[in-house]
Amino acid sequence: MDRLIVFDTTLRDGEQAAGASLNAHEKLEIAQQLDKLGVDVIEAGFPASSPGDFEAARLIAQEVKHPTICALASADIGSVDAAWEAVKEARQPRIHVFLSASDIHLSYQLRKSREEALKLSREMVARAKNYVDDVEFSPMDASRADLGYICQILEAVIDAGASTVNIPDTVGYAMPEEFGDLIQGIMANVPNIAKAVISVHCHNDLGLAVANSLEAIRRGARQVECTINGIGERAGNASLEEIVMALKTRHDFFDLSTNIDATQIYRTSRLVSELTGFSIQPNKAIIGANAFRHQSGIHQDGILKKAITYEIIDPRLIGIPSSTLVLSKLSGRHAFKERLAELGYSLSEEALNLTFRSFKELADKKREITDRDIESLVAEELRTVTEVYHLDHVEVSCGDHSLPTATVRLIQPDGRSLADAALGTGPVDAVCKAINRIVGIPSKLTEFTVKSVTEGIDSIGEVLIRIESDGVTYTGRGAATDIIVASAKAYMNALNRLLAAKGGRSGTKG
Repeated sequence: MDRLIVFDTTLRDGEQAAGASLNAHEKLEIAQQLDKLGVDVIEAGFPASSPGDFEAARLIAQEVKHPTICALASADIGSVDAAWEAVKEARQPRIHVFLSASDIHLSYQLRKSREEALKLSREMVARAKNYVDDVEFSPMDASRADLGYICQILEAVIDAGASTVNIPDTVGYAMPEEFGDLIQGIMANVPNIAKAVISVHCHNDLGLAVANSLEAIRRGARQVECTINGIGERAGNASLEEIVMALKTRHDFFDLSTNIDATQIYRTSRLVSELTGFSIQPNKAIIGANAFRHQSGIHQDGILKKAITYEIIDPRLIGIPSSTLVLSKLSGRHAFKERLAELGYSLSEEALNLTFRSFKELADKKREITDRDIESLVAEELRTVTEVYHLDHVEVSCGDHSLPTATVRLIQPDGRSLADAALGTGPVDAVCKAINRIVGIPSKLTEFTVKSVTEGIDSIGEVLIRIESDGVTYTGRGAATDIIVASAKAYMNALNRLLAAKGGRSGTKG
């Protein structure tokens, strides 16, 4: 049976999504989960683009051992060399060279002739081949390029050492049938194509990234480039979970396997959503909140009689437990640990103890604890960064006829407590101003988002905050049944990231 290579670019193209910002350790955490998921290739970043991207790719290459670790490089010497330096410690390193191939890009962006681009592509692939055996090449904007020219480039780069040739639908322009024809045209007209794996990388500008990818796979592509939750530049990339589950669910049609452990899909999706700050739309295929919820009476009747009537995927296949263990303030540590295991979490003893303590505190406020509540508690623990300041106390006074006032107390690592108070236009503004008076680091709040974890008036509120300092964005998240407390946690989380990046320096008077 044929096998499809799954190439995950969440950490490279996925992070290009506007508003996404991951530090090196968050990228490593996602890469380690992608390893558990079973992806074959992790594109760890574009090392030449920034010191942060270089460091993240280098860290992943050192720490993640099973997948191939790939670094992206533009077709220039410095970029190829940086890619090698970043991934040279990987057990299986890959360098992925790209250069535009469409006349639109060559004329208006690169200002190069076809001959110049061809020569540069061949030379940079040869340079990458001097470093690694595994070289991939992408003729960018291939779906709008001349087929004859694409075939000419592919033949040249394969001769120069490329073992994978990736066909990108860079701007999501292609229709499934014509993209499939492009793959078949390449297979028929590139004399040495048998020496390379054909890959595809589709964008979702017209909502066709998964459809185009699946059609290319049907026509002979054997590597697919995709991202968790479909995140990426503009409208995003082909969604890994949708492609994998399409192949698994319709094995009769595709007759293809992957190395993906589908039971890790839901856990991976939630982690990426949590760390990027991008919520998953409820009707998102496979992993959306409504993907396995049925409201129509006819549908509910069918599901109760036989799930297959309206569910083509067993939710347990992707890591969503179908049974429900109701947890409350009477539940013990063992039941809580078992539920975490069912949800795909394996915590250290210290993390388990802290999370269980938070669970008990929440259980005193809520009658029943849902899976989403538990996921939020775990995320709260896992996202903890090295704290320069710990939020110890928040007190707010507000109302429609009073000035919003907040009192905040923070604890430093040496145990000293610092407190201050401030007025604001609202309670959250007052809290942030009080914290700022203590911390003394100038920053600009650029995003403030609140959402409930579950339905109901007693739901946990999750807050996402982004702040900007010296042109760099820092993301903070917090959760609590009190939105003001959740906001304070999120703001402190962002500030602690900022302070950690600046070496712990603050402007406080101590």
